Amino acid sequence: MNDIDAWVWWLVGAAALGIPLVVTAMPEFGMFAVGAVAGAVVAGLGFDVVVQVLAFVVVSVALIAVVRPIAARHGSQRPRLATGVDALKGRQAVVLERVDGSGGRIKLAGEVWSARALDTGRAYEVGQEVDVVEIEGATAIVI
Repeated sequence: MNDIDAWVWWLVGAAALGIPLVVTAMPEFGMFAVGAVAGAVVAGLGFDVVVQVLAFVVVSVALIAVVRPIAARHGSQRPRLATGVDALKGRQAVVLERVDGSGGRIKLAGEVWSARALDTGRAYEVGQEVDVVEIEGATAIVI
């Protein structure tokens, strides 16, 4: 075991930390792997074990302290482009069959949808424009 240089052990440790990174998709393991590579570089330059461990800790902690908050901030942002039924909310539609609290039909984004009025006491007549406020299954809720 003494025949293998310390930098090789650091690279083995970096590879070992890369495995759970791929399996669990937790970026923290990648940051620790980069810290282990820093330890390997310091070991390759001939520094003692204390400096190697210090390099590993400093690089790992710095990456976690800097990169993790940035990644969390980007992960919590809503996508700017709405897709699917989210893209239909707020759009206007034309009534094809009378729409009231129990149902009806509208033309929305070039397709015929079943619809019902949000206000059950209100009715919309053929040709009238309505706004889609929600999509519940295959039914558009309109006002």
